[in-house]
This record gives sequence, structure tokens and C-alpha cells, in this order.
Amino acid sequence: MPPFVNKNLANLFSLSKSKQYIYPLGPIWIKPHLCIDEQKRPTPVRRQLSLDQASLGMVHPSGGRTGDWDKAMESGVIWMISPEPSVSLLTRYQFPSKSLLLAVCSACIGGTFQYGYNISIINAPTQSVQKFLNQTWLERYQTSISEQVLTLLWSTIVSIFTVGGFIGASIGGTLSIKLGRKGMLLANNVFAITAALLMGLSYPTGVFELLIIGRLLIGINAGISLCVQPLYLGEIAPTALRGAMSMGTSISITGGILTGQVIGLRELLGREEYWPILLSTSCIPAFLQLLSFPCFPESPRYLLIDKGDNEGCNNALKQLHGKDNFDIEREDMERERVMAAGVQAQKPWVLFRNHSLSWQLLTVILLNSAQQLNGINAIYFYADYVFKQSGIPDDKIPYATVGTGACECITALTCGMLIECLGRKVLITGGYALMSICCILFTLTLTFQDASPLVPYLSMACVFAFILSFGLGPGGVTNILTTELFTQTTRPAAYMIAGSVNWLSFFFIGILFPFIVTGLQQYCFLVFLVVCSLMGIYIFLVVPETKNKSFLEIHNEFQSRDKRKPLSADGPRTILFSTQL
Repeated sequence: MPPFVNKNLANLFSLSKSKQYIYPLGPIWIKPHLCIDEQKRPTPVRRQLSLDQASLGMVHPSGGRTGDWDKAMESGVIWMISPEPSVSLLTRYQFPSKSLLLAVCSACIGGTFQYGYNISIINAPTQSVQKFLNQTWLERYQTSISEQVLTLLWSTIVSIFTVGGFIGASIGGTLSIKLGRKGMLLANNVFAITAALLMGLSYPTGVFELLIIGRLLIGINAGISLCVQPLYLGEIAPTALRGAMSMGTSISITGGILTGQVIGLRELLGREEYWPILLSTSCIPAFLQLLSFPCFPESPRYLLIDKGDNEGCNNALKQLHGKDNFDIEREDMERERVMAAGVQAQKPWVLFRNHSLSWQLLTVILLNSAQQLNGINAIYFYADYVFKQSGIPDDKIPYATVGTGACECITALTCGMLIECLGRKVLITGGYALMSICCILFTLTLTFQDASPLVPYLSMACVFAFILSFGLGPGGVTNILTTELFTQTTRPAAYMIAGSVNWLSFFFIGILFPFIVTGLQQYCFLVFLVVCSLMGIYIFLVVPETKNKSFLEIHNEFQSRDKRKPLSADGPRTILFSTQL
């Protein structure tokens, strides 16, 4: 019989009053397993479990299941068994609690909603802001601004948002450890309010530099939000609803884009004289979050694992999940705390030296790069041209653009409803596959645009099909996978890396895209075809399905790729595993 190789397992058994996973079927027969006797020695046991008793957690050095008992005995399988009421975990968490839903909404309104909103509203006042720049330059220097300087200033106002986003992503993870997820999201509103004030004052003061500073600050706000908000949503949601709740990030981004498109219409704040008000409206979501978010608790995982606050964790779980359900997630957190005992939150550069995280890190980097380089920006660039070719008048094109925003928002909502049913891997792989097909079709329709009166309408259909595919797959699932592929001590650093890569890719495509379009014209979509195809193949071959799995189970699936690497000097690597439904 193998030795009891990991001292943490004793602690693990002492806190397994197991209410973790429940089989929804009838009586089941468990292979011979090891329990801990009164002297804390492993003892083989054979036992039949009824539905009321079938609550299991397992530690397995190879990360596999116990199909072959002889091999399992050699590798040191340990089963933990305890009674549990016969209530299915899936039934128990069929719907989120009201408090959990409101917490998600409050986190999103002042979080990633700002990202989508501030990307969108800068498009409507383009000509008005450029006129303000020309007027200010003339008053200041008594000469008209040159075309090159005007283009440079406008490009700086737009692109400085990306620089701010990169800065925010670089500091968001570290600050979320020091201030907490909730504390950082609340403090982040200072950037949004200050930015709104500066941009609103730029016109009455005649200082266009305030626009640049304001856009930089709102970019920092967006970068921190994209880093910290998914952390918070992933950590407050129960395992069975983690995907659906984490979709709040994608839904709020698309909701922000759509809201910005609507408010930027001429019937609302799209008129020339209203542009300072339009740019300063980003303070409204910030004030809404400051008023509502203090009513909700800090992330329970952060309280328990990072701060060691047992009572605070219990209170947060009771508020978010209900008094009858909180113990399910509490035990999962306990196991993760035991495995992370003595390990502090890691820095981004440490993750690159940790070979056990190589696959997770590579996956997150590729996912976030591809999210910006997959052609979605090119689709929006060509959308106006396609709408014109389809016979839509110039003054009606903004309404058609609102249609694309509504399409992406509806798709994000649909993804949120499907993700716990179909799983992450199916959605994101299928999304990239459909985007690859759309790239081919869009290239053909743009090439033969004048061949038939019907071709422009086919191009328009390709625009909406590509947006739908992006929303169902990469747009919705990428942030969720970044949350799920890492454990508590590595997740903030992973989000700093993912966010930095995402913003750098955003900046990179913004700089190079005009040259790509000029050089390749409609054939630029063949480049995006390669990106989408390769990304879909990689996900299909490498990334495991994460639906209904704890963070430790997902972590172990990646670690099991290299079973020969020891985890510590005192014995072979021990992988924590819990049975799934």
C-alpha cells in the first residue's frame, strides 16, 4: 500500500464534512477505496452507497478516475465519503439568487460597461471634436491647424484610450490583491469621474489637452475593469452557474457599446453642441456603482484564501448563495485553501517561470491575442461600406450600425443562456469555425460586389453572421476561460498578463490595420481566416471542457499532461479531484 505522501491530505480529510457533489442517479457501487481510520492510516474499504450517501471527493496522483482498481491502489487513490441529502447540485443551483444577480449587475454597470461605452461614444462626435481642435488651435496660435496635425491630435485622443487600458491592466491584478476585488472596483470609479470632469471641461475652458488626459484616465478605468470585474464574477458564482454569471462581462461590454451607439444618435446627444455632455456621461455608470455596490459583499474566495477571514467568507456566501446552499461552495474553497497553504499570490513574471502553468498561460495569451486579431475590427470597418453598397442612405447608416451593436448584445445574452448547457469548448470552437467560414464568404462577396444586385445583401448577411459567431464564441467565452484556468494564487497575475496582451493586440491592430486594408483590400480577411482556423484547432486539441468543474479540477487536467514532474521535494505530485455530475 502506498505511503500517505502529502501532509495536507490529513487537513483535507479533517474538513470534509462532505456536501460537495451529489449523484442524481440511484444507488451506485464504488470500487474499493481508501478511508482514513482513527489512527489516520489509509484503510481499504468496499461499500455500496445509496443516493443519500453518494457525496464524493477524491485525491488522485494521476488526475484520472478509478476504472482500474489495481493501478489505482498502486498510485494511491483516496476516496472521501460522507452522507448528503438527496438533492441534485444542478437542481439546487438551477437559478441564481436575487442577491447574486444584483451583485453581478452592480459590478458590471461601473465595470466593463464603461469599456464598451467609451469605445462607442467617441465615434459620434468625430467631426465636432475636430472642429473644436481647429477652433482652439486658431485662437491659441492665430493660424489654422494643418491637416497632418489635426489627424495626429485626433488619433492621439482616440488611441490614448488603449494606452490607458494597458496601464490599467498592468496594475489591476496587484491592486485587486491589496484592496480586494470589491474595493478595487469601487476605487476605480475615481478614474471614471475624473475623466468625465476633464472631458466635460475641455470645451468651456478651450483646453483640448484635457480631452487627451480624460481619455487616458477612462482607459485606465477600462483596463482595471477588464482585469478585476471578471475576477469578482468568477469568484462569487457557484460552480454550476460560473459560466452564466461570468458572461456578465461580455453582456456589459456589448451593452455599453449599444448604449453608446444609441446615445450618440442625433436625436439624443449626437448633435454638435452636445459633444462635451456626451463624453462626460461616463460618470453616470460610476455614480450608479458607487451607490449600489457597497450593499454587496467582497469575493468569498478572496476573503477566505487571501485574507483568512472565515466569518466574512461565510457571511458573503450566505448573502450571495443563500443560507441553505453556501456550504457547497465553502467546502470547495476549503480544499483550495489547503492546497494553497503557505503560497502567496504570485506576480506575473513568476507565472512565466512556473512550468506547471505553461499550457494555461499559452492558452490565455493566444485567446486574448486572437480576440483582437480575429477580424471583428475589420468587419466593423467594412460595415459602413457594405451598408452604402446595399443602398442604405448615408444619414441612415448610424441606425444600421446600431443594429450591429444590438446583434452583438443579443448574441452575448444568448451565449449566457447556452454556456452552461453546451459548455465553453463547444461555443468557442464553434464560434471560430463559423468565423472562418464567414471570412471566406465575405472575401468572395466583396470581390464580386458588382456581379449582381444581390451580392451587397449577401455581404450584409456576412457582417451580421460574423458578429453573431464572434458573440457566441470568442467574445463571450474568452474572459471566462481566463478565470477558470487558474487558481486563487495565480488568477490575478494571469489577468494582468491576459489584459496586457489584449490591449497590446488592440493597439497593434489599430496601428497596422489601415496598412493591411490598403495593401490587401478585401483579401485581408484571408489573414483573419488563418487566425480563426488555427485558434479553433488549438482550442479543440488543447483546452479541456471546464463546465461544472472546480478550479482545482481544471488545474489538475492541465497538470496531468506531464505526470512525471514532481510537485514538491517530499513526494510525488498529488492532484485533488472531485467527482462531477
